[in-house]
Amino acid sequence: MVREKTKKMRGGLYGRGKKAGRGKGKRGGSGMAGLGKHRWIWMVKYMPDHYGSHGFVHHGATRKVKSINVGDVDRDAEKIINSGVAIREGEKIKVNLTEMGYGVLLGGGQVGKPFIIKIDKATEKAIQKIKDAGGEVELNGDKEE
Repeated sequence: MVREKTKKMRGGLYGRGKKAGRGKGKRGGSGMAGLGKHRWIWMVKYMPDHYGSHGFVHHGATRKVKSINVGDVDRDAEKIINSGVAIREGEKIKVNLTEMGYGVLLGGGQVGKPFIIKIDKATEKAIQKIKDAGGEVELNGDKEE
């Protein structure tokens, strides 16, 4: 003979049916199941970054060398002197571009003042423009391009 409680829990209008009332019940899947379907609202609320790719990791990124044109050095000479990076030596202006964070001197622009420029690398055109204006370029380690 079947007990009254057993009969009551087997389904029907009331109760949870036979298996839904036991253990973990009707969960709609385990883990991340249903995040794109019946658990969508929960996912949007609590895990908004779950779908899609977010950024990247660039392994072995190369360092870019900061460059400056001779015309920019000539134009900003007074600012550089006022900031204390460059000093006047007679008629010439002595600038250490390596201390300013630059690695390469390029030949763009016009030079009207004589400079003594210290830098790691410089193009032939830049060196020629500085020499034509009465200055000189000191390369760190005597490297030329």
